[in-house]
Formats: sequence, structure tokens, C-alpha cells
Amino acid sequence: MQIGTLQILGLYQQAARQFLAGERVTYLAHAWQCGRLAEKSGAPHKLQLASWLHDIGHLWGHAHGHLEDTKAQDHAALGARLLEPLFGRAVSEPVRLHVLAKRYLVTTRGAYARKLSEEARRSLTRQGGDLSEEECVAFERNPFFADAIQLRIWDDLGKKEGWFESTPQDALDQLDELIQSLHAISVM
Repeated sequence: MQIGTLQILGLYQQAARQFLAGERVTYLAHAWQCGRLAEKSGAPHKLQLASWLHDIGHLWGHAHGHLEDTKAQDHAALGARLLEPLFGRAVSEPVRLHVLAKRYLVTTRGAYARKLSEEARRSLTRQGGDLSEEECVAFERNPFFADAIQLRIWDDLGKKEGWFESTPQDALDQLDELIQSLHAISVM
């Protein structure tokens, strides 16, 4: 299973018409919001790209019929498998870990769960719910722990209806520019 830049952009072009389950924003608007939050926070470009692409597993699965909505945790692993060959672990690992980060935050921060959207609370059960103490410790030792936590926070914040300063094409152009800038850095 391989994906290229044009396929990524094609998936996100389709995402302009697909709404997140239980939310009032499209996948493209959500991706753009997460990417903008990362950019405004001064995140490195690779974490910005991970923020943009963290739900690519959902989009790939929907486009190829490989993912059911009931397999909510699988989208993170699928997304990481798609992205690692193109962009490396600094992009793929926060994507792979963003569901685990949600479970960690629910377990370790009591107020966090109350701030989740209704759909995010429902999906938490499908994703495995709270972590054990051992799972929390193991997650904290992961070298991509901090990036995954930050991505998760942007993921939760990036579901605001009406916050989309760009046209879908402008958003796709921004995503393409970010991808191309990372390719240019890796060639140097």
C-alpha cells in the first residue's frame, strides 16, 4: 500500500465534501484548522504536516472501502503506514499515536473528557477507553509522546464550524506547499 503526493491531495479534495462523523465540519476544514493551529503555535513543519494529515487513514479507508467507522482506532495506524515512506517518522508517529493520546488525556486529565465533542466521547469507547497505569507510563516514554499530545489537542480544537478562512482550493494549495517544502528540505 503506497500513496503519493497527488493521491494525498486528491483525497483531501474529496474531503471538502465529506463531514467528520457527528461533527459539523468537513474533513478538509478540520485538516486545515489543525494545520493552522500547528502553524500558529510555531510547530515544526513535520508536525504541521502530521496535523494536516492525521485523519488520512479515514479518507483512504473511505475511498478504498477498507475501513468501517467501527474501526475508529485503525485509521491512525493506517495513516501512519501511508505516511512513513513519504515523510518519515516525525510525521507518521504523531499520526499513529493521536488516538492513544486521546485515551491518555482522558485517563490523566479529568477535565479533558468533559471538553470533548459528543462524537469524540462516543468514539472513545470504540477506541479502547481509559489506559492502564502501565500503558500511560509506556506512552510517556515514547519519543513522539509530546508531539502526539499536541496533535491531539489541535485535533480536538479543530472542529469549529465556520472557521475556514480559505476556499477549498486555497487550503489544498497550502497543503501542497507544505508537502513540497518538506520534500525540498529532505533533498538538501
